[in-house]
Amino acid sequence: MLSYRHAFHAGNFADVHKHVVLTLLVQSLLHKDSPFCYLDTHGGGGRYDLRSAEAQKNAEHQQGILRLWEYPDIPAAVQPYLDAVRACNTSSTLRYYPGSPRIARYFLRPQDRMILTELHPADAQQLQWEFANDPQVTVHHLDGYQGLKAFLPPQERRGLVLMDPAFERRDETKHMIDGLQTAARRWAHGMYALWFPITNRAALADFYKKLEKTGIRKILVSELCVRPPLTARQLNGSAMVIVNPPWQLDVTLIAVLPWLCQVLAEEGQGSYRADWLTPE
Repeated sequence: MLSYRHAFHAGNFADVHKHVVLTLLVQSLLHKDSPFCYLDTHGGGGRYDLRSAEAQKNAEHQQGILRLWEYPDIPAAVQPYLDAVRACNTSSTLRYYPGSPRIARYFLRPQDRMILTELHPADAQQLQWEFANDPQVTVHHLDGYQGLKAFLPPQERRGLVLMDPAFERRDETKHMIDGLQTAARRWAHGMYALWFPITNRAALADFYKKLEKTGIRKILVSELCVRPPLTARQLNGSAMVIVNPPWQLDVTLIAVLPWLCQVLAEEGQGSYRADWLTPE
């Protein structure tokens, strides 16, 4: 319990997929001048040094963000994500990878607000250091699912909740779905993004089935697999489930995912998906 550290996996293919989708969601909130609130239930450490011993152990970023870093032709929909990553690096050399809170913070306007919760004590402390003296950001050493009850609905009435747990608990899927139901009852019109690891198709199908049983409508699914999802012994893909997605996000994802698959997947082994799990 609480042994997972994202520093070992920072910037991998799943982070790229997750954060491209996150960037598209946050950008959609910029279309109106009214303020919004971003709530991250599992904030992690904020940013990660890719030269650290943890990151270098498996060097997963080499099959992730590094492939995009010097790619000659970045699609317009992906460029803002890459801009956010570059903003965390002071030179043309890739050293730091921003976690979800730092990605979201890059796009916040003066009227917007961010709430971060993190239960791991070391990561919570790092997150507090990362955003020390930032008046638009509050950090809480707290279980993220408790944060859904404590901070929703936000006073802004517009915004996004990211649920990205470590999945080190056997019942994490249940906690996530229960948390989503709790949040949706408190804030029905909020936008929610849930990350889920794709190992094998059976586990993913079970997750989707449980989501459908909640009765929540307007659920869009984005998947990116770098190899066939056949075994539970490794991470083969990344799924993002979006509740109340912005208009035409499905169209944008259908255009972007083939490119991400081409760049990130093992040759001839990748796959992708963008469609509705439950429509309106």
